[in-house]
Amino acid sequence: MSVAHYENFPVASWLAPSAIRPAIVSIYEFARSADDIADEGNDPAAPRLARLDAYSFELDRIAKGEIPNDPLFAKLGAAIRRHELPLDAFRALLSAFGQDVVKPRYRDFAELTDYCARSANPIGRLLLHLYKISGSEPFRQADSICTGLQLANFWQDIAVDWRKGRVYLPQNDMARFGVSEENIAAGRCDERWERLVAFEVDRARGLLESGRPLAQALPLRLKLELRMVIAGGLRILAAIDQVRGDVFRHRPMLRRRDWSAMAASALFNA
Repeated sequence: MSVAHYENFPVASWLAPSAIRPAIVSIYEFARSADDIADEGNDPAAPRLARLDAYSFELDRIAKGEIPNDPLFAKLGAAIRRHELPLDAFRALLSAFGQDVVKPRYRDFAELTDYCARSANPIGRLLLHLYKISGSEPFRQADSICTGLQLANFWQDIAVDWRKGRVYLPQNDMARFGVSEENIAAGRCDERWERLVAFEVDRARGLLESGRPLAQALPLRLKLELRMVIAGGLRILAAIDQVRGDVFRHRPMLRRRDWSAMAASALFNA
Protein backbone atom coordinates (compact mmCIF):
# COMPACT_ATOMS: atom_id res chain seq x y z
CA MET A 1 0.00 0.00 0.00
CA SER A 2 1.31 3.44 -0.86
CA VAL A 3 2.30 5.50 2.15
CA ALA A 4 0.73 8.46 0.34
CA HIS A 5 -2.64 6.72 0.61
CA TYR A 6 -2.51 7.25 4.36
CA GLU A 7 -2.24 11.02 4.01
CA ASN A 8 -0.17 12.58 6.77
CA PHE A 9 1.18 9.85 8.98
CA PRO A 10 3.98 7.32 8.39
CA VAL A 11 2.93 3.70 8.01
CA ALA A 12 5.27 0.68 8.27
CA SER A 13 8.24 2.97 7.78
CA TRP A 14 11.84 1.84 7.92
CA LEU A 15 11.71 2.51 11.67
CA ALA A 16 9.53 -0.56 12.23
CA PRO A 17 11.47 -3.82 12.81
CA SER A 18 11.37 -6.05 9.75
CA ALA A 19 9.80 -8.89 11.78
CA ILE A 20 6.59 -6.96 12.35
CA ARG A 21 6.51 -4.73 9.27
CA PRO A 22 4.40 -7.17 7.18
CA ALA A 23 1.84 -7.34 9.99
CA ILE A 24 1.66 -3.54 10.16
CA VAL A 25 1.09 -3.36 6.42
CA SER A 26 -1.64 -6.02 6.64
CA ILE A 27 -3.42 -4.12 9.41
CA TYR A 28 -3.40 -0.90 7.42
CA GLU A 29 -4.42 -2.61 4.19
CA PHE A 30 -7.43 -4.04 5.99
CA ALA A 31 -8.32 -0.72 7.64
CA ARG A 32 -7.77 1.37 4.53
CA SER A 33 -9.65 -0.90 2.17
CA ALA A 34 -12.61 -1.23 4.56
CA ASP A 35 -12.63 2.52 5.10
CA ASP A 36 -12.67 3.04 1.33
CA ILE A 37 -15.82 0.91 1.13
CA ALA A 38 -17.53 3.40 3.43
CA ASP A 39 -16.00 6.52 1.86
CA GLU A 40 -15.27 6.11 -1.82
CA GLY A 41 -17.53 5.93 -4.87
CA ASN A 42 -21.24 6.60 -5.24
CA ASP A 43 -22.81 3.31 -4.11
CA PRO A 44 -25.88 3.56 -1.85
CA ALA A 45 -25.73 2.39 1.75
CA ALA A 46 -26.99 -1.18 1.28
CA PRO A 47 -24.20 -2.51 -0.97
CA ARG A 48 -21.56 -0.76 1.12
CA LEU A 49 -22.84 -2.42 4.28
CA ALA A 50 -23.02 -5.76 2.46
CA ARG A 51 -19.35 -5.47 1.47
CA LEU A 52 -18.41 -4.65 5.08
CA ASP A 53 -20.42 -7.69 6.20
CA ALA A 54 -18.28 -9.74 3.83
CA TYR A 55 -15.18 -8.43 5.64
CA SER A 56 -16.75 -9.53 8.92
CA PHE A 57 -17.39 -12.98 7.45
CA GLU A 58 -13.71 -13.28 6.52
CA LEU A 59 -12.74 -12.38 10.10
CA ASP A 60 -15.04 -15.15 11.30
CA ARG A 61 -13.25 -17.59 8.98
CA ILE A 62 -9.89 -16.49 10.39
CA ALA A 63 -11.25 -16.98 13.93
CA LYS A 64 -12.15 -20.57 13.00
CA GLY A 65 -8.62 -21.23 11.80
CA GLU A 66 -9.55 -21.23 8.12
CA ILE A 67 -7.31 -19.66 5.47
CA PRO A 68 -9.24 -17.18 3.29
CA ASN A 69 -8.80 -17.21 -0.47
CA ASP A 70 -8.69 -13.42 -0.74
CA PRO A 71 -5.01 -12.35 -0.60
CA LEU A 72 -5.80 -9.41 1.69
CA PHE A 73 -7.38 -11.68 4.29
CA ALA A 74 -4.89 -14.48 3.77
CA LYS A 75 -2.07 -12.10 4.72
CA LEU A 76 -4.11 -10.63 7.56
CA GLY A 77 -4.90 -14.10 8.88
CA ALA A 78 -1.22 -15.00 8.83
CA ALA A 79 -0.38 -11.85 10.81
CA ILE A 80 -3.16 -12.52 13.31
CA ARG A 81 -1.97 -16.08 13.88
CA ARG A 82 1.71 -15.25 14.08
CA HIS A 83 1.31 -12.33 16.49
CA GLU A 84 -1.90 -13.46 18.24
CA LEU A 85 -3.62 -10.20 17.35
CA PRO A 86 -7.04 -9.63 18.97
CA LEU A 87 -9.85 -10.02 16.43
CA ASP A 88 -12.08 -7.67 18.42
CA ALA A 89 -9.91 -4.76 17.28
CA PHE A 90 -10.65 -5.53 13.63
CA ARG A 91 -14.35 -5.96 14.35
CA ALA A 92 -14.36 -2.57 16.09
CA LEU A 93 -12.92 -0.97 12.95
CA LEU A 94 -15.66 -2.52 10.82
CA SER A 95 -18.27 -1.24 13.27
CA ALA A 96 -16.96 2.31 12.86
CA PHE A 97 -16.80 2.11 9.07
CA GLY A 98 -20.36 0.79 8.97
CA GLN A 99 -21.40 3.71 11.16
CA ASP A 100 -19.88 6.10 8.64
CA VAL A 101 -22.28 4.74 6.04
CA VAL A 102 -25.41 5.46 8.08
CA LYS A 103 -24.56 8.23 10.59
CA PRO A 104 -23.66 11.64 9.09
CA ARG A 105 -23.94 13.82 12.25
CA TYR A 106 -22.74 13.70 15.88
CA ARG A 107 -24.76 15.16 18.72
CA ASP A 108 -21.85 15.86 21.08
CA PHE A 109 -18.20 15.16 21.75
CA ALA A 110 -19.00 11.95 23.64
CA GLU A 111 -20.65 10.50 20.53
CA LEU A 112 -17.70 11.54 18.42
CA THR A 113 -15.10 10.04 20.75
CA ASP A 114 -17.10 6.81 20.89
CA TYR A 115 -16.70 6.67 17.11
CA CYS A 116 -12.96 7.39 17.42
CA ALA A 117 -12.65 4.59 19.97
CA ARG A 118 -13.62 2.20 17.18
CA SER A 119 -12.28 3.96 14.06
CA ALA A 120 -8.82 4.94 15.29
CA ASN A 121 -7.92 3.58 18.72
CA PRO A 122 -7.84 -0.11 17.67
CA ILE A 123 -4.92 0.68 15.35
CA GLY A 124 -2.82 2.01 18.22
CA ARG A 125 -3.67 -0.95 20.40
CA LEU A 126 -2.80 -3.41 17.65
CA LEU A 127 0.58 -1.74 17.18
CA LEU A 128 1.27 -1.95 20.92
CA HIS A 129 0.31 -5.61 20.77
CA LEU A 130 2.84 -6.19 17.99
CA TYR A 131 5.51 -4.67 20.23
CA LYS A 132 4.27 -6.84 23.16
CA ILE A 133 3.30 -3.79 25.22
CA SER A 134 0.20 -3.97 27.40
CA GLY A 135 -1.33 -2.27 30.43
CA SER A 136 -4.08 0.22 31.10
CA GLU A 137 -1.85 3.31 31.04
CA PRO A 138 -0.10 2.57 27.71
CA PHE A 139 -3.50 1.77 26.20
CA ARG A 140 -4.97 5.03 27.56
CA GLN A 141 -2.08 7.03 26.16
CA ALA A 142 -2.27 5.28 22.80
CA ASP A 143 -6.03 5.93 22.69
CA SER A 144 -5.43 9.64 23.36
CA ILE A 145 -2.95 9.83 20.50
CA CYS A 146 -5.15 7.93 18.04
CA THR A 147 -8.26 9.95 18.91
CA GLY A 148 -6.24 13.17 18.64
CA LEU A 149 -4.99 12.15 15.18
CA GLN A 150 -8.52 11.23 14.09
CA LEU A 151 -9.83 14.61 15.24
CA ALA A 152 -6.97 16.41 13.46
CA ASN A 153 -8.00 14.62 10.28
CA PHE A 154 -11.65 15.59 10.82
CA TRP A 155 -10.84 19.30 11.26
CA GLN A 156 -8.46 19.20 8.29
CA ASP A 157 -11.16 17.64 6.11
CA ILE A 158 -14.30 19.55 7.12
CA ALA A 159 -14.90 20.64 3.52
CA VAL A 160 -14.10 17.19 2.11
CA ASP A 161 -16.50 15.48 4.51
CA TRP A 162 -19.22 18.04 3.78
CA ARG A 163 -19.16 16.99 0.13
CA LYS A 164 -19.74 13.42 1.33
CA GLY A 165 -22.72 14.56 3.39
CA ARG A 166 -20.96 14.30 6.74
CA VAL A 167 -20.31 16.75 9.56
CA TYR A 168 -18.06 15.55 12.38
CA LEU A 169 -18.19 18.82 14.31
CA PRO A 170 -20.35 18.08 17.40
CA GLN A 171 -23.74 19.70 16.95
CA ASN A 172 -23.89 21.04 20.50
CA ASP A 173 -20.49 22.74 20.01
CA MET A 174 -21.73 24.36 16.81
CA ALA A 175 -24.80 25.67 18.66
CA ARG A 176 -22.66 26.91 21.55
CA PHE A 177 -20.50 29.01 19.22
CA GLY A 178 -23.44 30.18 17.11
CA VAL A 179 -22.33 28.29 13.99
CA SER A 180 -24.68 26.51 11.58
CA GLU A 181 -24.11 24.17 8.68
CA GLU A 182 -24.62 27.17 6.41
CA ASN A 183 -21.09 28.22 7.38
CA ILE A 184 -19.77 24.95 5.98
CA ALA A 185 -21.93 25.03 2.86
CA ALA A 186 -20.80 28.58 2.08
CA GLY A 187 -17.22 28.17 3.32
CA ARG A 188 -17.88 31.16 5.57
CA CYS A 189 -15.13 31.75 8.12
CA ASP A 190 -16.43 34.48 10.39
CA GLU A 191 -15.35 35.13 13.98
CA ARG A 192 -17.74 32.51 15.39
CA TRP A 193 -16.42 29.87 13.03
CA GLU A 194 -12.84 30.73 13.91
CA ARG A 195 -13.56 30.36 17.63
CA LEU A 196 -15.32 27.02 17.11
CA VAL A 197 -12.50 25.52 15.06
CA ALA A 198 -9.88 26.86 17.48
CA PHE A 199 -11.76 25.16 20.32
CA GLU A 200 -11.88 21.82 18.50
CA VAL A 201 -8.23 22.09 17.43
CA ASP A 202 -7.22 22.74 21.03
CA ARG A 203 -9.11 19.63 22.12
CA ALA A 204 -7.23 17.49 19.62
CA ARG A 205 -3.92 19.06 20.61
CA GLY A 206 -4.60 18.29 24.27
CA LEU A 207 -5.21 14.64 23.46
CA LEU A 208 -1.97 14.34 21.50
CA GLU A 209 -0.02 15.97 24.32
CA SER A 210 -1.73 13.71 26.85
CA GLY A 211 -0.47 10.65 25.01
CA ARG A 212 3.06 11.94 24.42
CA PRO A 213 4.58 10.31 27.57
CA LEU A 214 3.86 6.90 26.03
CA ALA A 215 7.00 7.30 23.92
CA GLN A 216 9.23 7.12 27.00
CA ALA A 217 8.22 3.51 27.65
CA LEU A 218 8.73 2.30 24.09
CA PRO A 219 11.67 0.71 22.24
CA LEU A 220 13.80 3.20 20.33
CA ARG A 221 12.33 2.58 16.87
CA LEU A 222 8.73 2.78 18.02
CA LYS A 223 9.57 5.79 20.17
CA LEU A 224 10.87 7.67 17.12
CA GLU A 225 7.92 6.55 15.01
CA LEU A 226 5.42 7.69 17.63
CA ARG A 227 7.14 11.04 18.06
CA MET A 228 6.99 11.52 14.29
CA VAL A 229 3.29 10.74 14.25
CA ILE A 230 2.52 13.13 17.11
CA ALA A 231 4.63 15.84 15.50
CA GLY A 232 2.69 15.39 12.25
CA GLY A 233 -0.64 15.73 14.00
CA LEU A 234 0.50 18.82 15.89
CA ARG A 235 1.77 20.47 12.71
CA ILE A 236 -1.57 19.88 10.99
CA LEU A 237 -3.36 21.48 13.95
CA ALA A 238 -0.91 24.41 13.94
CA ALA A 239 -1.55 24.88 10.22
CA ILE A 240 -5.31 25.05 10.85
CA ASP A 241 -4.70 27.70 13.50
CA GLN A 242 -2.43 29.59 11.11
CA VAL A 243 -5.23 29.95 8.52
CA ARG A 244 -7.69 30.86 11.31
CA GLY A 245 -9.83 27.81 10.67
CA ASP A 246 -10.26 28.42 6.94
CA VAL A 247 -9.88 24.80 5.86
CA PHE A 248 -12.14 25.52 2.87
CA ARG A 249 -9.51 27.47 0.96
CA HIS A 250 -6.40 26.23 2.77
CA ARG A 251 -6.55 22.50 3.50
CA PRO A 252 -3.46 21.81 5.63
CA MET A 253 -1.10 19.15 4.33
CA LEU A 254 2.35 18.01 5.38
CA ARG A 255 5.05 19.07 2.93
CA ARG A 256 8.73 18.22 2.61
CA ARG A 257 9.82 20.90 5.07
CA ASP A 258 7.32 19.56 7.60
CA TRP A 259 8.80 16.06 7.44
CA SER A 260 12.24 17.49 8.19
CA ALA A 261 10.87 19.34 11.21
CA MET A 262 9.01 16.21 12.34
CA ALA A 263 12.21 14.17 12.14
CA ALA A 264 14.04 16.76 14.22
CA SER A 265 11.24 16.73 16.77
CA ALA A 266 11.36 12.93 16.98
CA LEU A 267 15.12 12.92 17.53
CA PHE A 268 15.56 15.80 19.94
CA ASN A 269 12.28 16.46 21.78
CA ALA A 270 11.20 14.46 24.79
